[in-house]
Amino acid sequence: MSDLRRLLDEGKPIFGTDGVRGAAGSDLTPELALAIGRAAGSYLRGGPVLIGRDTRRSGAMLSSALQAGFNAVGIDTVDVGVLPSGGISHLTATSGATMGAVVSASHNPADDNGIKFLAGRGTKLADEVEREIEDRLRSTGSKTAIGPSIGTRFLKSDALEVYVDHLVEASKYNLSGIEIAGDCAHGAAYQAAPMLFERLQADAKWFGVEPDGTNINAGCGATHPEYLAGLAEGKVGFAFDGDADRLIALDEDGRVANGDVIMAIIARHLKAQGKLRKNLVVATVMSNLGFRKSMAEAEIELVETRVGDRYVMEKLLARKALLGGEQSGHIIFLDQGQTGDGLLTAVKILDVMAGTGKEMRELRAEAITEYPQVLQNVEVGRQIDLTEAGELWEAVSEVEEELGEEGRVLVRPSGTEPVVRIMVEAPTEDDARRYADHLATVTRASLERMIDRK
Repeated sequence: MSDLRRLLDEGKPIFGTDGVRGAAGSDLTPELALAIGRAAGSYLRGGPVLIGRDTRRSGAMLSSALQAGFNAVGIDTVDVGVLPSGGISHLTATSGATMGAVVSASHNPADDNGIKFLAGRGTKLADEVEREIEDRLRSTGSKTAIGPSIGTRFLKSDALEVYVDHLVEASKYNLSGIEIAGDCAHGAAYQAAPMLFERLQADAKWFGVEPDGTNINAGCGATHPEYLAGLAEGKVGFAFDGDADRLIALDEDGRVANGDVIMAIIARHLKAQGKLRKNLVVATVMSNLGFRKSMAEAEIELVETRVGDRYVMEKLLARKALLGGEQSGHIIFLDQGQTGDGLLTAVKILDVMAGTGKEMRELRAEAITEYPQVLQNVEVGRQIDLTEAGELWEAVSEVEEELGEEGRVLVRPSGTEPVVRIMVEAPTEDDARRYADHLATVTRASLERMIDRK
């Protein structure tokens, strides 16, 4: 029995912060994908459902199974093939689809895959809707369509062109004269990104554009920006992850510019132009202390959410704001997208550069001074209730007291992997690493004792 099926049978959630993920074929099987499609389809009153994927070898198998599940309960599906998540979101929101689905494990290795659903407006599903789908998965009462009521699959052959048109319209400038280097991670952006920046007339050199189904994210892309840094040769760089919903940039000196840097540059630029709606930015608890201070210095309100771009989106909608995102590179521009879109984010950065005539390293220096940040992952064998780890929280309090206002500590369970994440910010990297190592040691010991007691 797969781990995902076991969780279902135990009444535990299988949807994490970014959908359902697992090893394709053994954990996330075509049978489970079909069942998920049936459950999600039985929740809907009608279709169609728009479905796209990244370049993983298992993508076609799981996409077909998922669509068969929808069809089995009478829901038509529209297959857009390989397309970035931002494109699937855009087409879902503009095509009249009742739901969208992305078959991708984002930045995970090629052997993994996943399924994440989008509401009809292109946003990720609310937690309560995912719980409803899980409840239906556990039920044996899903409807079955017969005869002419069976759903069918349609192909949308112009999906890539429609998406790129949308991104071209989002750009305010001709980008001729700007040199860029891009890494598509052999993933979903491998066609869209080169097409986009050719239309915008940027001088672009591309890497990671030869997917074979097994090389997605392999030593490249947003999780390995050092690969592009060795090839960018003084150009501004853009590294996408497997489904291109996030972006990690590089300045002309090869320094990584994560989501905090990107948001600081764009937020301050929009504020200077009087275009930052509500004078507000939404970010998660992971955002760097330097980003927080940058927003305070610019007199921009910062609203904080839990980790996950779905929660950023919820807060943006609630506050009717424009800009939000995550340190990991998921950036949302609510006037032009309903989810993280790495290609749209790259366009926005280049618009600031073209509009100001400044290089990215100069914009970065003006916008933010980052605090050294160290992240440690402590593996856990199963779900752990951290509220019971009293020894850990005592250690966290001690570190926070020593750091004062010149540092920060965050300890949380991952929503996508069986690990506890420990993040420490401090005035120096040595301090941050020392505190993070200490907290990781305490975490391991505390969790082991909790497991022994049970």
